Amino acid sequence: MSDINALSSYDYHLPTNLIATKPIMPKGEAKLLVYYKNSGEINHLKFHNLPEILPDCAVIFNDTKVIKARLLGTKQSGGKSEIMLNQPLGDGKFSAYIKGKVKEKSIIILDNGIKAEILALNNDATRIVRFIKNDKILNTDECLKMTQDIGHIPLPPYIKRDDNINDEEWYQSIFAKHLGAVAAPTASLHFDDEILKKIQATHKTAHITLHVGAGTFKGVDVDDIREHKIHSEFYNIPDETIEILNSDVEILGVGTTVTRTVEHYARNKMKSGKCDLFLNPNNKPIKQKYLLTNFHLPKSTLIMLVAAYVGLDETMRIYKTAIQNKYRFYSYGDAMVIL
Repeated sequence: MSDINALSSYDYHLPTNLIATKPIMPKGEAKLLVYYKNSGEINHLKFHNLPEILPDCAVIFNDTKVIKARLLGTKQSGGKSEIMLNQPLGDGKFSAYIKGKVKEKSIIILDNGIKAEILALNNDATRIVRFIKNDKILNTDECLKMTQDIGHIPLPPYIKRDDNINDEEWYQSIFAKHLGAVAAPTASLHFDDEILKKIQATHKTAHITLHVGAGTFKGVDVDDIREHKIHSEFYNIPDETIEILNSDVEILGVGTTVTRTVEHYARNKMKSGKCDLFLNPNNKPIKQKYLLTNFHLPKSTLIMLVAAYVGLDETMRIYKTAIQNKYRFYSYGDAMVIL
């Protein structure tokens, strides 16, 4: 038995050729690993088979929409700079990651006459920024629109290429609605209209909104995972989804973001706020029974969330099996479902 609290227990070797740099098309042709909790059985299907194997349950999606959160600019000194927005803080302020050294009150010049002002330097390496155009401070909605005009799709750091026009469609779910995420809820990327309609014909579906922050890519840097402090992200749950969560209906969460939101609500009954729930083998799900997700980075809170469902040893067996069968990993990769 592996030590569930040791960060090293969640490590594995992934051949670089299994890191997906673009999605499979058509989407339904992606591989789908099916894991049955009761028996430990593993089956290998295609994603278009999902509607055929789903048990009686409600299916919940995250309808957040990815903003073009990567902003390229120039420091007043003339050097190039890059801002990666993390999450809105209200009043037009954002937390962000900025490449290279910056000082408080310094200015980064962006396109379209927009300037970014650095208001504060936080200890966690984030910076507080606001945006100005024609001497006017932009509010949050104006900032979100600005990113759509001049920003770039914030591809994850393990995709070693520049974004292109295709990513504007690939890195967005078909039901994306509410602007605010800086990373996609990647399990959702597998759905096309046909697969979604088949599920909706036989299952009740609903949505939550959780704006995925850049912290989702932040690694765990403590040897004992119990000491890890997870990032927080804004969420909102509409009333029709609250009705499902308050009922006895079993739930399939599409992605780790849905799972964390559902489980956060199960613990505190708050329909909106900041979600900072760290699911792991010490903190198992109490509400959501089934999970659809992609394959995640070693030593990440996301692989620990999977282990909260099936245990650490079974998680590592699943991942070993996926590697042996040449599944494609990470955001544009294949999927697995835990039933």
